[in-house]
This record gives sequence, C-alpha cells and structure tokens, in this order.
Amino acid sequence: MQTVIIHTDGGARGNPGPSGIGVAYYDEKNALMHEFSEYIGVATNNVAEYVAIVRALEHLVTLVSDSKAVRATIKLDSQLAQRQLIGEYKVKETTLKTFFERVKTLENEFASVTYVHILRDDNKVADKLANNAMDKRE
Repeated sequence: MQTVIIHTDGGARGNPGPSGIGVAYYDEKNALMHEFSEYIGVATNNVAEYVAIVRALEHLVTLVSDSKAVRATIKLDSQLAQRQLIGEYKVKETTLKTFFERVKTLENEFASVTYVHILRDDNKVADKLANNAMDKRE
C-alpha cells in the first residue's frame, strides 16, 4: 500500500476574482514527488479550494501505477472544505455541491482518502503554487 500526502490550495483575488490552484504531492518520507499549478479563471475562494482537490485526485490517478493501492491524505487550509468533506458540515451552495460530488466519486479510485485541516503556514508550497498561477494571468 502506497501513501501519498497531497497539499492543496486554491485562492481568488477578489472573491470572486482571478483564481488559481496549487497542488504538491509527497511520499510517506515527505519527499516531494510532483507539483503543479493552474489558473482557473474567475471564481470564489471556496470554488478554488474545491477545484484544487478535484484536480489533485484526478492527477493522482495518472501519477501512480495502481490507484486502488493508494492511501491519499489531502492536507488543506480550508476548514470549510475539510469539514464538508468529512461530513461535519453540510454543503448548501449549489456550485460547491457539484465539486463535492465529483470529489466523492473520485474517492472511489483509491484505497482511502482522508482530509486534514492544516494552518496556512503549514501549506506554503501549495499556496505559492496557487499564487504563481494567478500571477501569470495578471
């Protein structure tokens, strides 16, 4: 069984405004495996956070040889998204529901997916990647 730790972040300048995501993948020894960023257009912060999670899981399927043998831990600084994904909060906003449902479908591709809320200071790589994506479009 392979463990992959994924740091995700999404941000918007404005809210809504120009938005970007950043994703960094680490192995169980905390070695960086892969990272990417993407400009996603005009969105809210919450939408950007969810897009980061969706893209992270979609991309992870292509990074590993057998996704069913992967335990993924997603670390994110969005307490709202984390609490919604673990079932502590309901998803009420229609747009977020669509992304939430996509995440839940993608979870089936892996042995397990867990969501851990971390402080912003502990998510600097993903935050920098998201900001880089926004910077490139401004």
